[in-house]
Amino acid sequence: MATLAAAAGIAGVMVQTGSAGTVQDYPEFPYPVTNYQEDNRGQYHFSARGGWINDVNAPLYYDGEYHLYYQHNPHGLQWDTMHWGHATSTDLVHWKQQPIALEPGVHPGDLFSGGGVVDTANVSGLKDGDDDPIIVYSGTNGVQVFYSTDGGFTFHTYDGGRKVVVPQGTSRDPKVFWDEAAETWGLVVWSDAPGGNGVDFYTSDDLLNWTHASRYNAGWLFECPDFVPMPLDGDPENVKWVLSDASGEYVVGAFDGTTFTTEQTTPQRFNQGNNQFGGSYYAGLTFMNLPDDRIVSMAWQPGNSGTIWTGNITFPVEMRLETVDGAPMVLSTPVDEIDGLRTGTQTWKARMLDDDRAAALLDGVEMDTTEIEAEFEVIGRTEPRFGFRLGTGEDGWYDHEVVYDAKTQTLDGVPLPLEDGKVELRLLVDRGQLEIFGNDGRLYRSLNVNFDSMPGDDAMELFVDGNVRLTGMTVHQLGSVWGGESTLESNVGGEWYTDSGVWSDASGGKKGTSGGDAFYLNTTTGTDFSYEADVRLDSGVAAALTFRSNRDASRHYTANVDAHANVIKLWRPGRDIATYPLDVEYGRTYHLKVVAEGSRIRVYLDGGAEPVIDAVDDTIPSGQFGLNVYNGTAVIQNVQVGPVP
Repeated sequence: MATLAAAAGIAGVMVQTGSAGTVQDYPEFPYPVTNYQEDNRGQYHFSARGGWINDVNAPLYYDGEYHLYYQHNPHGLQWDTMHWGHATSTDLVHWKQQPIALEPGVHPGDLFSGGGVVDTANVSGLKDGDDDPIIVYSGTNGVQVFYSTDGGFTFHTYDGGRKVVVPQGTSRDPKVFWDEAAETWGLVVWSDAPGGNGVDFYTSDDLLNWTHASRYNAGWLFECPDFVPMPLDGDPENVKWVLSDASGEYVVGAFDGTTFTTEQTTPQRFNQGNNQFGGSYYAGLTFMNLPDDRIVSMAWQPGNSGTIWTGNITFPVEMRLETVDGAPMVLSTPVDEIDGLRTGTQTWKARMLDDDRAAALLDGVEMDTTEIEAEFEVIGRTEPRFGFRLGTGEDGWYDHEVVYDAKTQTLDGVPLPLEDGKVELRLLVDRGQLEIFGNDGRLYRSLNVNFDSMPGDDAMELFVDGNVRLTGMTVHQLGSVWGGESTLESNVGGEWYTDSGVWSDASGGKKGTSGGDAFYLNTTTGTDFSYEADVRLDSGVAAALTFRSNRDASRHYTANVDAHANVIKLWRPGRDIATYPLDVEYGRTYHLKVVAEGSRIRVYLDGGAEPVIDAVDDTIPSGQFGLNVYNGTAVIQNVQVGPVP
C-alpha cells in the first residue's frame, strides 16, 4: 500500500459522484462510459475504466480466468478511500472491467493492499456451491479475511472482520503463499517493529488460523512484500525463495517452512525504472494458482494519467531465476500472450549501420502501439552509441530516447554488459507507457512517457553514433486490448450495437433506459434456436428478449415481462401474439427462454419444464438477436444462444 502522505499529494478531480455501497446494491459499477481512446491511455497496458488505481492486489487464476485486483478510488482521480478494483482476462492481455470487489461500507477495515489464494482443497471449509473458495487478505495493523464463493466476483467478510494476525508496530500488505516442501500455507506481512522495517512470517493449515513462525528484518524492505519460490536455472530440484518489497528490491535465499535466510546483504531490483509511488514501477505481485509453471508478475505504474483515470498496470512479465555472473538473478520478459496482439510485422536482415543508414532504416514505419525487437553487434575496437528515438518530429524533437553506450556497456545509464559482443533490445511502446527489456530480460525497465505530446508524432528513428552491425530487427504493430469490453455476459458471437435508447454497463449486466421502445442488437442472426437471459425490470413498463429482428428493429419478435399489464407477452410490431398472467415485481430477476422452431415460438419462465407461451406465427422467419426495454429501466445479463432442445 503506497504511503498516504505521498499518494494523497497528487491532485485530481472527481470522475463522478458516488458513495460507499450497501449490501443491497453491492457490487458497485461506478464507471463513466469510455472507448479507451483518451490521450495518453495505454492500449495494451491495463488502466481502470475510471478513477485512481495503485497497488496490484491478489492476482490469481481460477477456472479459465485471470483475476487482477488493485487498490482503487473509483470516484476520483487522486488517492482517497480505498476500494479493491477488479478486472478479468482469459489471456492475460485483454482485460475486462468488473464491478468493485471490496467496498467500504460493505466490507470492514481500510481495505489496503493484500494478496489472495484459491483454496482448491477447501481446507478453510468456506466452500458453498460449485466454486472453490477464493480468499483474500487485507488490512493495516492486523490482517482481515474476505472470501468469495462465486469465483472471485463478490466477497463475504470472515468472522465479522476479526483480525486473524496482528503483528507489532505498524503493519500492512499481507501476502499468502503455498510452501510445497512443508505442505503448508504461509503468510508474509510487512511491519516496522520490532527492529524497524521487516516482515513477519506465519503458517497455517486452514488459511484462517495462523501461527507466528519468524521475523526477517531488513532496512531496505518497505511495504508490499512478495515471497515466491523459483527454480534456479530451471532445475525443479534446486528451488530458491525470492523475497521482495514494493520498489522491486529483492534478495534470494532459503525457506525451511518457518524461517527465511539469505547470504545477500544488498538487494537487487526486478525493474530499473523509477521505483517509487510517484514513479513508474511499484507494488508488483506474482499470480497465484497459475495453470502452468510460469511465474507471472504485474506492477503499478503511478506516472500515467488522463481525463478520467490515474495510474496503469505494467504489461505482465514472466519471471525466471538464473545464474548470472555466478549469482542468482531474476530475469523478466513479456508473457508469450503478446503474440496475440500483433496485427502486422516488418523485418530487417543483418547489415552494417552508420548514422545515415540507421536514420533512413525506419522511414515510414508507424510508431503508435508497437513492439520492437533488435540485436546489435559491436565489431572491432569501435565503441558506438546507438538506439531508438521514439515519437520523433520534423524539427528533431523526440519524446524519448533509448540509448545503448558500448563504451560504458549501459542502457540508459543502467549496466547491461555485451554478451559475445552483442546486445539485444526489446521495447514495448504504448501511448503512455514504455517498457524496455535487454538481453532476454537481464534488464527490465518500465517508464511512463507521454507519446501524445505532439500532433502526428507517431514516428521513430534508429540512430547510430559511430558504426555498429545490426544482426536483425523486427517491428510488430500491436492491437488494442479494449475492443468489445462490456459487463454483459453473452455467448452471442457478433457485435452488439445500440439501435435506440441509452444502453450502458452496470454491475448486473447491460442496463437499458428509454422513454419508449429501445433496442440493443447483435449482428448475429438465427432461424431456429433457443435464446435466454436473466431480465430485471427496475422501473417503467417492460424488459425483454428480442429475436429475428432486422437491423433497425422495425421487424422483430419480442418476449417481455410487462409490469403495466402484469403479463409475459410475445409480440411483434402490429400484433400481440400471446400473453401469460404474471404479477411482475420491480427489482426481481426473471429468467426468460425462447425456443423458436419454424413458425412455432415457445416462451419459458424461470427454468420451467413447460412453456408459459406456445404460439404460432410465420411472419418473420429469421433475423438478429437483441434486448429490449420499454418506457423504463432494465438490466439484462447472461444472454445465451443455443440449438433447439
